Amino acid sequence: MIKKSDFILAPYMKSNNFRATYQILNTVVPYILLWILAPQAAKFSFWLLPPIMILIILFSLRCFSLMHDCGHYSLFSSKRVNRVVGFILGVINAIPQYPWSRGHAYHHKTNGDWEKYRGPSALISTEEFSKLSPAAQKWYGFLRHPFMLLPGGFFYLAIKPRLALISGLYGFIGHLMTCIQEDPTMDIKKIIYSYKSRSWYTTEEFFDLLFNNIFVVSSWIYAGYLLGFGFFLSVYSITLTFSAAIFICVFFVQHNFDGSYAHKTQGWDYTLGALEGSSYLELPTVFKWFAADIGYHNIHHLSERIPNYNLEACHNQNSHLLTHVKKLKISDIPDCFKFILWDSSANRLVSIASFHQSTSWARNVTANCS
Repeated sequence: MIKKSDFILAPYMKSNNFRATYQILNTVVPYILLWILAPQAAKFSFWLLPPIMILIILFSLRCFSLMHDCGHYSLFSSKRVNRVVGFILGVINAIPQYPWSRGHAYHHKTNGDWEKYRGPSALISTEEFSKLSPAAQKWYGFLRHPFMLLPGGFFYLAIKPRLALISGLYGFIGHLMTCIQEDPTMDIKKIIYSYKSRSWYTTEEFFDLLFNNIFVVSSWIYAGYLLGFGFFLSVYSITLTFSAAIFICVFFVQHNFDGSYAHKTQGWDYTLGALEGSSYLELPTVFKWFAADIGYHNIHHLSERIPNYNLEACHNQNSHLLTHVKKLKISDIPDCFKFILWDSSANRLVSIASFHQSTSWARNVTANCS
């Protein structure tokens, strides 16, 4: 059995501040310039706008990938610099970076343990699925159809963080009033720190969520004032939606595929979760660049402290140990969206169609035996 210690990882875990700075500049600067260019190009010819929007989508995707590295404190050598740059990249993609990175860290700790983590689509087990009504089963499948990445992506970035702040603050007001009624002399700090919200887990997460919302909404208003609210909101909503859909898609297929390691907590193994519960997504060179080499996902899960600019070299160094990992191409992506049920008895992911087929076969066997 392959162990994590068999891999050569340590030399690639070193951050390079020069390379990281260069990556930020060659990503954020073009992103801003494209937004400056977009309204001018639209005035000259509407047909110049779609290719600019495609580039905005791709650079937004790269911003998210670099933000992801900051969340692992791997892009820069300084933890503080990673936090600051990660926050800025989070504002660009309208998502609070710190709360997101903490949730993502939990995914890394439990990848392949499907009793603890069910992925971004909140998948259910075949046992749970069998208890749903036929209508509920169809609804479950519909909500996880690939086309739902578009409204889901827009909600995930544009709406959910705003709702989280509003909901959390509303809950805090209720908590504040209750505390004052029970003890009017209670210290305000005690009231603040005694409040537990579903929208954040720590005070630091709250402040990241708060300031992200302030900067994001302010940037929307300012950009709308400069570019025209109709133009900005139209282009922004479209590009943000497609960017979110792409990176959710990439994340999904790198863990949901035929043969993915999907174990119960008992007997779960971290290394197997990294190697067999993550795929190697082989992308064309240009898409590899925009995705910041996140396709080397097995290596990334073996050590999240390896920055994106070292992933390919680390993959090549350890390629002899990766011969049995799942390799996916772009053409394989649609097939991955079938695997949206967890068969806990077999420790594998299955499709709704195969579940219905197996249950139908079981009924027929039972009927024949009786």
